Amino acid sequence: MHVVYLLVYVDDIILTGSLPSLIQKITYKLNTTFSLKQLGHLDYFLGLEIKYLPNSSILMTQTKYIRDLLHKTNMVEAHSISSPMVSNCKLSRHGDDAFHDPTLYRYVVGALQYATLTRPEISFVVNKVCQFMAAPLDSHWTVAKQILRYLKGTLFHGLLLQPTSVTKPLVIQAFCDAD
Repeated sequence: MHVVYLLVYVDDIILTGSLPSLIQKITYKLNTTFSLKQLGHLDYFLGLEIKYLPNSSILMTQTKYIRDLLHKTNMVEAHSISSPMVSNCKLSRHGDDAFHDPTLYRYVVGALQYATLTRPEISFVVNKVCQFMAAPLDSHWTVAKQILRYLKGTLFHGLLLQPTSVTKPLVIQAFCDAD
């Protein structure tokens, strides 16, 4: 059995799969109906950077996307921190410290949600700040800025996808901070 993945976003298409000849056949058929421009290996798509490593691994990062987010929030010069959230952080809906720009808060938190594609370690804290989109407080904004400071210090981190042998049993390694 062969697999083909076709990802379409507006007028951009990514086509990949397990059999190069099948991909070529589909590309030819698509090209008879649509005017395609083949750009070769995928390097950048919707904020995702794809790097092909010599050992056949693929590193997916969002370095440019996160750097742009740091610029938009004036956090480029901020000091980085080693953790996206302090362990004793308790967020509440109640308070009299309403954040002055809820639109900015929603934009930044939405952008952080997108960053979780290649940065799953921030998923928990991003989920926390997402819970306060309707009426963000200054304390929520402080946590969002902490996430940005963490991302600044880990700008080049991402997801490493490594090939596995079909003849050896699959070994799954997982790490969890179950605090």
